[in-house]
Amino acid sequence: MKDDRILLSHGSGGKKSRELTERLFLKHFDDPALLLLNDQAVMERPGGRIAVSTDTYTVDPIFFPGGNIGSLAVHGTVNDVAMSGAEPFALSAGFILEEGLPMDDLERIVVSMAEAAREAGVRIVTADTKVVSRGAADRIFINTTGFGVLEDGLDIGGQRALPGDRILLSGTVGDHGVAVASAREGIRFSTPVVSDSASLNGLVGVLLKSAGSGVHVMRDPTRGGLATVLCEVADQSGAGIEIREEAIPVREAVKGACELLGYDPLYLANEGKMVAVVSRDVADRGLEAMRSHPLGKDAVIIGEVTSDHPGRVVLRTVLGGRRLVDRLTGDMLPRIC
Repeated sequence: MKDDRILLSHGSGGKKSRELTERLFLKHFDDPALLLLNDQAVMERPGGRIAVSTDTYTVDPIFFPGGNIGSLAVHGTVNDVAMSGAEPFALSAGFILEEGLPMDDLERIVVSMAEAAREAGVRIVTADTKVVSRGAADRIFINTTGFGVLEDGLDIGGQRALPGDRILLSGTVGDHGVAVASAREGIRFSTPVVSDSASLNGLVGVLLKSAGSGVHVMRDPTRGGLATVLCEVADQSGAGIEIREEAIPVREAVKGACELLGYDPLYLANEGKMVAVVSRDVADRGLEAMRSHPLGKDAVIIGEVTSDHPGRVVLRTVLGGRRLVDRLTGDMLPRIC
């Protein structure tokens, strides 16, 4: 690595994150489950398989329209486990608290975590708390680990995308990113933008019930947004991906905010949306199933996997052109989750 210090861009989910992962973490943490580079690890156990995912939340501000760092931590962890096809059942939670954090703020966060866990049907079964001196952290950071049970026969991961597969998106993109950015910068819009933060295990369940083994990949496009997730899937599978700009739903308020702030909605974080790559023969019924669930009512097919341009993502623009979609080098909006 050329950098001798950690930069914010190392946590962006873009090129710097990939470089850090490949040249440091994968070098020393060489477990086969980790090397697949999915958002969770699926492991054999006596009597079945479990999926495990861990994450750390540092979002700034800690309260934003539609949620806070506590509900976000539960939703994000549940979703990472669910994207393997597993049914999440338990979480751990570790808290790093800065001296001086108001107790009322902490209780509000903890209450929201408990509510989010109940709604998702998971238990918070173990927790830990550390307090650091004033100025040694930024109010509160939360680390979580999620556990889920995976049925036999399910094999879902970025490496399984195949030419001919269709790409389903559960709804609008960029809502969470704009909600956090507006709260951070103190910007108000005529139409408020609220985070989409939600647990997706229910939506995953209806998709799997309908499409079954035809579901090849599921991902939640958080840091780095839709564009980064699709680049990751193209890398993992070695296949090409083509998406249509006009098919990708973006709220008008989010479009306006992006024009004002100079953001690209394809790279903005989402915390209640999922991308599913499914075989062509189950795409229509999978889409119908997603639309039957409240969190998938705006689901659309946005593109397909192709044997052309292997390992790359191409966007067909509304003007009829084509452009390469790549990871960002830096971080468009740091500390988004």
